[in-house]
Amino acid sequence: QVQLVESGGGLVQVGDSLRLSCKASGRDFSRYSMAWFRQAPGKERKFVAAISWSDDSTLYTDSVKGRFTISRGNDKNTVDLQMNTVNPEDTAVYYCAADPSFRLAALRPQVMDYWGKGVLVTVSS
Repeated sequence: QVQLVESGGGLVQVGDSLRLSCKASGRDFSRYSMAWFRQAPGKERKFVAAISWSDDSTLYTDSVKGRFTISRGNDKNTVDLQMNTVNPEDTAVYYCAADPSFRLAALRPQVMDYWGKGVLVTVSS
């Protein structure tokens, strides 16, 4: 059974740092790109960051560039999202997802093969 399990969410203050982790199991994810999406209350799910299985290249949405860093464990079954200098606009449920494509620009919620259940991040001002 394939599972993606996120952890690390919680309540933080503006300017704080937070690290989300995702553990994938149930199959070999070494040839799957991993991504983080987020969904704010009342909004659609949006892309945040991704890391390619082919060369570990990364892609970020503009609003998190320079603040968030996506990284992958050596076993390829874990992916982290380091979130620095958070602001209230980062408040959302964060989802980990996996897809066999290595073209990060093509990763959208509609195409991802596997999803975690999400973890809530709340940034308080």
